[in-house]
Amino acid sequence: MTSGSLIQQGVGRFAPSPTGDFHVGNLRTAILAWAWARNSGRSFVLRMEDIDRVRSGSADRQIADLKAIGLNWDGTILVQTTRSAAHTQALDYLVEQGYAFECYCSRKDIKEAASAPHVPPGHYPGTCLNLTDTEREVRRRQLAELGRTPALRLRAPASEWTVFDELHGSFTGPVDHFVLRRADGVPAYNLAAVVDDGFQHVAQVVRGDDLLSQAPAQAALATLLGIAVPTYVHVPLALNEAGSRLAKRDGAVTLADLYELGWTTEDAVEWIGRSLGIDGARTAIDIADALPIDSLRALPLDPWIVTPPTGLPAF
Repeated sequence: MTSGSLIQQGVGRFAPSPTGDFHVGNLRTAILAWAWARNSGRSFVLRMEDIDRVRSGSADRQIADLKAIGLNWDGTILVQTTRSAAHTQALDYLVEQGYAFECYCSRKDIKEAASAPHVPPGHYPGTCLNLTDTEREVRRRQLAELGRTPALRLRAPASEWTVFDELHGSFTGPVDHFVLRRADGVPAYNLAAVVDDGFQHVAQVVRGDDLLSQAPAQAALATLLGIAVPTYVHVPLALNEAGSRLAKRDGAVTLADLYELGWTTEDAVEWIGRSLGIDGARTAIDIADALPIDSLRALPLDPWIVTPPTGLPAF
C-alpha cells in the first residue's frame, strides 16, 4: 500500500497526547520541534494523539499553552480519533499481506512467557507467532467463550532496524512484534502514529529521547506500509532532581502553577531558554532565532534537571 504522502515532503510535527497539562519539559520539546522545522525550511503541523486515555479539557489547555509561548502551526490541528477509517485500512492491508497475526495472550501470559532468557526485556515472546490454523481456531473459540477477541500484532519483518537521528546519528534497535490493534478493537498508538505521519507528510519527527527505542519498529512498519521513513530527532528529557521524568507532582512546573507564583509566560519561556544556553529569550521565536539548524544539531544530550521554583524568577 503506497501512501499518497510521498507526493509532498518537508513537514515537521508535534503530536502530544491530551492526558494532562504540559509541564515546562513538554513545552521545551514543543519549542525544539517547532524550531527544528522552521529552521530547516519545513512547515509544521500539530496533531492531538487522543487514541488512548484522554483527560477532559487537556487538549484545549495544551493548545492555549502552545499559543501563549508563541508557537504556531500550518493548517488545522489533526485529531487522531477522526482517522479511524485510515487506521483500519492500514490494518486490513497488513493482514492481507501477512504482516500481522492474531494474538490470544493475556497480559499475564505475556509476562510469564517473557521471562525466557531469549526474549529482550519488554518484548513479546512470540507465543502466537507461528500457530497453525487449527491452533488459531481453538484459541479464537476459547477467547470467544470468555467474551474476548484477539489482538493483532506486527509480524516483524526483521529482528532489528536502523534509523537516522540528527542528534544520535545512526541508531539500530530491535523490532518487536508489537500490538497493531488492541483486544478491544481499537488501533494501537504505534500504528496510528505511523499512518498519521504519512497522511500529514511528516518528514521530521522531534520528540523526547525516551522514545528513541521505538523508532526502529515504527520505521519498519512505515516501510511495510509504503510510507517514507522520517528523519528523527530525539531531544533530551526534563527530569526532576531525583533523575526521574518530570511530572506535575514535582512542584510548580506548569504555566498555571508558575502564574500562581507571579511568573509571566515570558518568564517561563526565558527559563526554558536558559536550559538551552540562551539568555533573555521571551518568546519561542527568540529561542528559534538563537538556534539555527547547526546549533540545534549540536545540542548536548544531557537531560534538563529541573528545580521547581517557589517564588518569582531569580534571573
